[in-house]
Amino acid sequence: MATSEYTPRLKEQYESEIRPALKDDLELKSIMQVPRLTKITLNMGVGEAKNDAKQLDQAIEELTTIAGQRAQIRKARKSVAQFKIREGMPIGAKVTLRGARMYEFLDRLVSIALPRIRDFRGLNPKSFDGRGNYSLGVREQIIFPEINYDDVKEVRGLDVTITTTAETDDHARALLQALGLPFSGEGERRDQ
Repeated sequence: MATSEYTPRLKEQYESEIRPALKDDLELKSIMQVPRLTKITLNMGVGEAKNDAKQLDQAIEELTTIAGQRAQIRKARKSVAQFKIREGMPIGAKVTLRGARMYEFLDRLVSIALPRIRDFRGLNPKSFDGRGNYSLGVREQIIFPEINYDDVKEVRGLDVTITTTAETDDHARALLQALGLPFSGEGERRDQ
């Protein structure tokens, strides 16, 4: 009995349409040189966790719901007296997505979550790190439809880092635009 393995919609589109088109657009010699996604990291800082442990539990629960994968507790690496933080105190939550979950999350982020941001005018095209990775900040976790608005006790933000194999920021921007990320100030956007 053969089992058919599920492949996300965005991954199929990348393999069949986006990858060959990027090879031609970026004038690369081989299809293997075309940039691809490596991982997506979600990070939620919970500074209130030093006083209230329930805040951290709620943040982990929300991040797990958003990502579809259990969030890890992040601990302080060093003590900071001004913030009353000691080394080893739990101060945040993190999830690293790879494979099918990564493509599913990016698809939900682009098609559902980003359009729900108030006064959204596109993503900052300057948020690349110089090595082909892109970071964006989300101010409210309630833009994700998985989060029940009535259950949220406190609105928190989270950081989303998209790691690619692109060698330059221009190649990474071309990849992310082709995958559907709406950058601000850019008129030409690929329609799916």
